[in-house]
Amino acid sequence: MKKHDLTNIDMMRRKDRQVTDDAWIVDYLARAEFGTIATVLEDQPFLTMTVFVYDKESHAIYAHTSKHGRLFANIKQADKVCFSVGEMGRLLPAKTSREFSNEYKSVVVFGKCEVLTDMKDATDKMHLLIEKYFSHLKRDDDYKAISKPEIEEIAVYKISVESWTAKEKEVEPDFLGAIKFEEVLQLKNK
Repeated sequence: MKKHDLTNIDMMRRKDRQVTDDAWIVDYLARAEFGTIATVLEDQPFLTMTVFVYDKESHAIYAHTSKHGRLFANIKQADKVCFSVGEMGRLLPAKTSREFSNEYKSVVVFGKCEVLTDMKDATDKMHLLIEKYFSHLKRDDDYKAISKPEIEEIAVYKISVESWTAKEKEVEPDFLGAIKFEEVLQLKNK
């Protein structure tokens, strides 16, 4: 079996699936529904799923949680994080079990995370988050802008992007037997 140098966090085993186009990555981050932040506290890894927004201007990812949760506590102890988004396409059957596969897209970000302490900055980034997920609603007409007491109760995180990697696997539309997982569940429940 071929061994790979895993000392480089950006190392990609399948170079044929690597996406190096930063515009593709930025577009994918804009469309991704949610992400997962990985932190470590005393050698124990933790994952936090969260809504997020990528801001091109600051080349950073912003998210928020309560100030009373695990993510907040972990970031105060160690600021290095890994952030990931991904999606699965169709499942791809094969003649042998080892060759079964699936289509996918993913981005992995490495960086440092901080809790924003400047309340204006935190408020601005919260509004970026709201605009990503609720762009159909108008501030001050459909909802009240976040207030000072509200912003003081939450933690707004900035993940400064130090590096990122992306992968995509997509096969031809007429791949024999390709099926969405939702279709598998429907067949299973019949």
